[in-house]
Amino acid sequence: MKTFNQLLTEDKGGKNLHLEHLEDEILNYGVDGGRAAINFLRSLRDMLAGNSRSSISMTVKWDGAPAIFSGIDPSDNKFFVAKKSVFNAEPKLYKSIKEIDDDNLSGSLNSKFKIAFTEFSKLGIKGVLQGDLMFTDDVDTSTIDGEKYYTFQPNTIVYAIPINSELGNTINKAKIGVVWHTTYTGSDLQSMKASFGANISSLSKPASVWMDDATYKDVSGSATFNAKETEKVTDLLSKTGKTFQKINANQLRSFLKLQEVFTGQLASAGLKTYNNTKVRAGKTITNPRQHAIGYAKHVEMALQKNIDKVKSVAGKEKYKNLQKEYVREVKKFTNVLTLTLEFQNYLVDAKAEIVNKLNSVKGLTSTFIKTSNGFKVTNPEGYVAIDRVSGNAVKLVDRMEFSFNNFTAIKAWDK
Repeated sequence: MKTFNQLLTEDKGGKNLHLEHLEDEILNYGVDGGRAAINFLRSLRDMLAGNSRSSISMTVKWDGAPAIFSGIDPSDNKFFVAKKSVFNAEPKLYKSIKEIDDDNLSGSLNSKFKIAFTEFSKLGIKGVLQGDLMFTDDVDTSTIDGEKYYTFQPNTIVYAIPINSELGNTINKAKIGVVWHTTYTGSDLQSMKASFGANISSLSKPASVWMDDATYKDVSGSATFNAKETEKVTDLLSKTGKTFQKINANQLRSFLKLQEVFTGQLASAGLKTYNNTKVRAGKTITNPRQHAIGYAKHVEMALQKNIDKVKSVAGKEKYKNLQKEYVREVKKFTNVLTLTLEFQNYLVDAKAEIVNKLNSVKGLTSTFIKTSNGFKVTNPEGYVAIDRVSGNAVKLVDRMEFSFNNFTAIKAWDK
């Protein structure tokens, strides 16, 4: 295992396009990520305040499963469906029903991918699309608060559409439902580039396939901030910016170098893991400095697990020395970490105002979670904000609600 000083001198290297929580961008990219997060929220505020010049577009995160890929393999121009292994060095693509059978998929995946292969081949997909599978032959009929719905639950959230509605009639006729959210382009699968969003307007629309493009749709026309709401978000963004200006860029950069140490066998020592212990407990970080001080103890305990696994005296002594070194280094960053956590808190508060406004708008479907006492109303999983200029995107998720639902809801595989 390398020491802190050894890793400090290594270059971090570039990162691939990925989807992260807005408030974590400062932990991914330092001050550049923090600045980008502020700009994202400013653009979202402007969009919801009715400013048409905003460069941000919005999609809804659907709680579908499994992730599914479909399109044309450039190497032979054959149609395929696939799981996440589609971009592996040796991709696993299903180009026939036989190949699906040969793969011995577990549970209901065999039938789901067979239906997907048959039905998606009718769409005329060019390139490759990624989506969330919402249903195949598992649509139920449920009565919720006296109204009858078609319901489907691919993962945690139950989606409900009134039976006596136009969308309900569409769902009833469909053999499969999917929400496309990402487009891939390139001359071969391994080098394809992802862009968030999917234009499905040119696809064929057989009655046997219900699909959506995940674009945020204001069905009621009410997703606009009033003056008071705009002012509140603006005030939070002002506090966010003032805190951001206090963060020492060099110290933050050094702290993030330290975070690079905590990969692989030391992943549990990372700050994100530490922060997520709060999220899973349904608690917020109300005292950033106390939380920052507590991080050193978290690192010490995380490394203690490694010490306990080693049997030799020499091995234990080696890890104990590393433990002391890493704890000592972490303590040096208490001040910059405190400011970073304060910055994240203001971001989360501003994000919450935006997410609450988005949640207040009636979507295509009603969303519930299934509990031991029946159905309980919940919000959508969240949203994805996409910068149309840079192509970057971030998640806007109420992590407290999502975590609570994850632990308390009866999931699809609990049936």
